[in-house]
Amino acid sequence: MATIALPDAQAAPSGPARKRLSAWQKWGMILIAPYVFIFLVFVVYPVGYGLWLARHPESYVNLVDDPIFARSVVNTLVFLIVGINFKMVVALFLSGFFVQARRWIKWLSLVFILPWAVPSIPTILSIRFMLNPEWGLVNSLIFRFTGRDGPNWLNNPTIALTMAIGVHIWKSLPFWTLILIARRLAIPDEMYEAAAVDGATKWQKFRFITWPSMKTLYLTCTILSMIWTLGDFNSVYLLTGGGPADLTHILATLGIRYLRLDQVDMSMASIVCAMPLVLPLVYFMMRRLSK
Repeated sequence: MATIALPDAQAAPSGPARKRLSAWQKWGMILIAPYVFIFLVFVVYPVGYGLWLARHPESYVNLVDDPIFARSVVNTLVFLIVGINFKMVVALFLSGFFVQARRWIKWLSLVFILPWAVPSIPTILSIRFMLNPEWGLVNSLIFRFTGRDGPNWLNNPTIALTMAIGVHIWKSLPFWTLILIARRLAIPDEMYEAAAVDGATKWQKFRFITWPSMKTLYLTCTILSMIWTLGDFNSVYLLTGGGPADLTHILATLGIRYLRLDQVDMSMASIVCAMPLVLPLVYFMMRRLSK
């Protein structure tokens, strides 16, 4: 029986051709490999290991039973509510002050930005020494001008937490003011000139021109500031150390307390308990950025 050969056009199709990487794609993978490695080693692994250490339910039971944890949650909420709202409102109005085209204001802005520019550790430790009740600069000046002893700034939980909030505002206020100044400078001058022709007051200019133009950025900065403030370790730990009697701890510093007590599982559990506050903020932040 004769065999009939099929033409090439009717030959069975082979499998899909493999797509080769271009030279640019290969170089891209080579250049991005170190960053992927660093991300896996210094982010994914520590977070995964921390979650593994905090997997035991009894750690959370012991955490809730600890009265210092409840106090730390309250302190964190106070830190967020007072610190962020006061800081952002002041930054909003200071941005209106520093956009004025006057020479002395420009020089003042250089001094204003210094708290944010200088390193946190030496500056906060300097403030701690200044607030020392016995030989600190603040109480020395109070005694010199009034003849009375100053208060124990860091030995009273309420005053100590207030000082920590004040240090946080002092350190971060220049940064947010600069961000809002940049947005104010992007508003066209013609809008204010037209409002002035119509007889608008300063409050009306702010209400109908400035605030609508800055509202989106202001809300975005507020959310981002909340995320960063939740992780603000320096303002509390360097100033008060969580004292007196561990009554000024926030969630960002509570984990160190448990580490010093050799309670690693409790330390990781306290960090995991902060995630319900952080993750919704990150979600809303990404939603706003995507718009």
